[in-house]
Amino acid sequence: MMKVVGIIGAGAAGLCAARHVSASSCMTPIVWEKASRVGGTWVYTSQVGKDENGLPIHSSMYKNLKTNLPKELMAFPDFPFPAKEESFVHHTDVLSYLEEYTSHYNLHQYIKFRHHVEKVKPVDRDDGTHGWAVTVQDLETNSTTTSLCDSILVCNGHYSVPVIPPIKDVDKFQGQQMHSHDYREAEPFRGLRVAVLGASASGLDISLEVASVAKEVLLSHNHPVQIPSELPPNVRQVRGIVAAYEDGFVFGDGSHADADVLLYCTGYKFTFPFLSEECGVTVENNIVKPLYKHLIHTAFPTMAFVGIPFQIVPFPLFDVQVRFFLSSLKQDITLPNKTAMDQDTQAAFAEHISKGKALRHFHKFGKQQWGYAKDLSSLGGILSLPQVLTELYAYVSSLRQAQLMYYKHAQFRIKDSNTFQHIN
Repeated sequence: MMKVVGIIGAGAAGLCAARHVSASSCMTPIVWEKASRVGGTWVYTSQVGKDENGLPIHSSMYKNLKTNLPKELMAFPDFPFPAKEESFVHHTDVLSYLEEYTSHYNLHQYIKFRHHVEKVKPVDRDDGTHGWAVTVQDLETNSTTTSLCDSILVCNGHYSVPVIPPIKDVDKFQGQQMHSHDYREAEPFRGLRVAVLGASASGLDISLEVASVAKEVLLSHNHPVQIPSELPPNVRQVRGIVAAYEDGFVFGDGSHADADVLLYCTGYKFTFPFLSEECGVTVENNIVKPLYKHLIHTAFPTMAFVGIPFQIVPFPLFDVQVRFFLSSLKQDITLPNKTAMDQDTQAAFAEHISKGKALRHFHKFGKQQWGYAKDLSSLGGILSLPQVLTELYAYVSSLRQAQLMYYKHAQFRIKDSNTFQHIN
């Protein structure tokens, strides 16, 4: 009997899930997508705040964004990007790639567009297993339906609900405050002094873009050392903001500076508003619980969350996660029992702490993503990612650190599964 696999979201993770589920002889996908097209966060809109249905704008994409990873590294393992000289591509190229992926694997037939998932609830079955009741609103007709699924892949993304850290006396600041989720272009900041709080990927990229029009950019962060790369002359690195006053901010080293704008590049929350209380999913200290291998619900192993890890190469890792989960659903592998899975996670917490890392960064991967992918591949009996991805990722990371203003001009070519070429 064909198993029904529910998939929440038709962004990159959801499309990857649909592609592999639909390729199975024993499963069929049903994908619910709030928007009218595929792509998730890669669908740019100039809108901020709420959409026409009163729902929060999902995408954090800005107008001129180019990828901070080369397309040669980003692609799904079985679907390369179209040939093109440049490696760091515009967000519209990534969206086109996802649309081509959707067409190539004939995925449109499984996607219910303009459908908003309202509630997911576990359902006990007579045979002792769990199914999933998924209640969905059709945004066109405003009607609500409930579907029963055998398993669930949660692919709703986690770059939509901003984190706004507390800052002492921030209510006294007379200037503008906004989060990078609502940033679309630099022009509104022309001639202004802009404090950018946070120096991860978006903070760095947006600082460079805003610097092209701003009077000054204060790049505020608490990295152990200053960013070593050359920066525009009007970008000044300062310590993290600890307090505000009417015209500006006090920094961690006691210095202060005036500013017209505070731009939070402080990341996003994991949120699953559609999961019922019975699902037993919590987010504590930025950790999604209770998950085995950052992926599978230990109490309900027919539910998986694709793409929880961050600071990763998303598409290849999504592919490994999906294939591992489906191996368990198809019973090609047998997962440990709940106690053993929870113990595995506790051991991972302890290892994380032993390396001097904050527990709230448990899902923050960086270079550890490659060991994680190999672990899943080995446990799942699935094809592993080629070594060249590890090598190219390390090379691009060092290039970005040394040449932040120029690294996106680089071009790469993958020669084989182990080697790449830096063309210029």
